[in-house]
Amino acid sequence: MKILVTGANGFVGKNLVCALNNIKNGKNRTRPNLKISEVFCYDINNTYEELDYFCSQASFVFNLAGVNRPENQEDFMRGNFGFASDLLNALKKHQNKCPIMLSSSVQATLIGRYNGEYGKSKLAGENLFYSYAEETGAKVLVYRFPNLFGKWCRPNYNSAVATFCSNYANDLPITVNDPNVELELLYIDDLVDEMLNALEGKERRANYDGLNPVEDSNGKFCFVPVTHRVTLGEIVALLDSFKNQPKTLVIPEIKEGSFAKKLYSTYLSYLPKEKVAFPLKMNVDNRGSFTELLKTQNCGQFSVNVSKPGITKGEHYHDTKWEFFIVVAGRALIQQRKIGTQEVIEFEVSGENITAVHMLPGYTHNIINLSETENLVTVMWANEQFNSQKPDTYFEKV
Repeated sequence: MKILVTGANGFVGKNLVCALNNIKNGKNRTRPNLKISEVFCYDINNTYEELDYFCSQASFVFNLAGVNRPENQEDFMRGNFGFASDLLNALKKHQNKCPIMLSSSVQATLIGRYNGEYGKSKLAGENLFYSYAEETGAKVLVYRFPNLFGKWCRPNYNSAVATFCSNYANDLPITVNDPNVELELLYIDDLVDEMLNALEGKERRANYDGLNPVEDSNGKFCFVPVTHRVTLGEIVALLDSFKNQPKTLVIPEIKEGSFAKKLYSTYLSYLPKEKVAFPLKMNVDNRGSFTELLKTQNCGQFSVNVSKPGITKGEHYHDTKWEFFIVVAGRALIQQRKIGTQEVIEFEVSGENITAVHMLPGYTHNIINLSETENLVTVMWANEQFNSQKPDTYFEKV
């Protein structure tokens, strides 16, 4: 297949082109049925002659080109409707009836606050495409996008999420007049995944009930089934926790598929170089060091322990807390003794054969560096964050 992407330098275009090239170049093998031989990229700096050639060759067209913030209101119609006309005329010139996807907007519904020149231009574009389908028999896929967010989205343009993420990452202020305002948000990876589905002929169809898509296999429109409805206040609260993570070391609860997970990835993509790396507090003494790495809200914390040659650490037990010790460099002996008995279990472990060892509740335990010359490096996980008011740690030699 030869794929044409218009608006290829825009937010959606960049992400889509990257995904298409990953399939084309064999880097993404999750869609074995997609065989892409060429990705044509068209944007404002390309010539009409290039567009004409691309339209003569394309097997599928993603029309993402459009105008979001022109200087004059009339430029909405010129940029959104006018270019679409040029694109469709070029396809008709070459009698190319390949499938074509149109990126429209929920503002095309012209309902309530969406009534404006932008929405009118998007609705005109939709009608133009449907007329083209009737005239030529070509397959047309019209998607009405809500607010989009994700990596590479331009801040201070038309995405509040991009602006908030960029400002938080760069220590700039944000303005929220009403934290209760709710947005419907679509994450870029979910959008790209659906566009690849469309490329395989597996698009999701729907009709619209006002602003809401209602899935229908025979629907007039196409839609992305995964969106998130969140308030501005919820977004700000999450961004506060993300920004504080280097200080607290706490990773917020990020469930699979959640808005928080997608927002965190988006926020990280805006970090300036000086914030990509941050120092950790090392607790150093004559035995070595102990450093907390990451903490989670509900699943404990990770630490790294460095023991100098011949050093024994630990010699304590926990009533309820449990841990994993994972030696990643060096050679160690881990000993555990059940409290009130002489029963000792031992494990010799090393970084050459990485093994996770449970530290059992009710067993006093230690870890001994068996080397006389090399440091021992151990990654440790505890099922709860350390609480100095209730440490659940009691000294007793093994």
